[in-house]
Amino acid sequence: MKFLILTRKHLVMAGCLLLAAIIGTAISVSAFAKQERLLPIYCVKTEEKKIALTFDAAWGADDTDTLIEILKRYNAPATFFVVGEWVDKYPEEVKRLSEAGNDVMNHSANHPYMTSLSEAQMKEQLTSCNSKIEAVTGKKPTLFRCPYGDYDNKVVSTVESIGMKTLQWDVDSLDWQESATVESIVSRVTGKVKNGSIVLFHNDADHTPEALPIILEKLTADGYTFVKAADLIYWDNYEILNDGTQSRK
Repeated sequence: MKFLILTRKHLVMAGCLLLAAIIGTAISVSAFAKQERLLPIYCVKTEEKKIALTFDAAWGADDTDTLIEILKRYNAPATFFVVGEWVDKYPEEVKRLSEAGNDVMNHSANHPYMTSLSEAQMKEQLTSCNSKIEAVTGKKPTLFRCPYGDYDNKVVSTVESIGMKTLQWDVDSLDWQESATVESIVSRVTGKVKNGSIVLFHNDADHTPEALPIILEKLTADGYTFVKAADLIYWDNYEILNDGTQSRK
């Protein structure tokens, strides 16, 4: 009888250990699944016909004044994601972009692949660029766009850890491609835009200054208005769906 009681105790103990292992595994799987869902904001779910125009600036600056003039003419404030080294080279252009009513946001210090960096290196990329932008514009950036669109869970969580949000795009003009033409840029953008879209351009692409007025005229005629990315996204009480759409909870 004593042997039987001991066996039952062992069985109970083994059962408890098994249950704990199952629960622990379930928690780990759940945490992993939750981590896997970390995504930047690609677009915003909204009933309003508003979109955000965004420009990545990492190299030249010849078209800066032309872009400022076009955006102002069509009442279309935009968001420029600039690299810290670009700020070093073109501080006056950065200042003019901001003074014209556009937002200047963070595109890293020197355009690396963020996923190849440690968390400390990521933070240095972010804070260095933020400091340079704030020194010129007087405004601290709140949004970050990954160079090359390269991100993973660690990148997104690191950006969020310093109070910023990561933005991608759902409409890519592909204006940087050698094969790009005015017609191809216009067609891609006007054919893909929807409520809450975030559109990607580049500040120094060959045909963007020609394509942009056509795009703005067409989208204005279609009833769209243009807002800065920080004014398009939700800052609280939201979720990001599996396709990167930010939605109100």
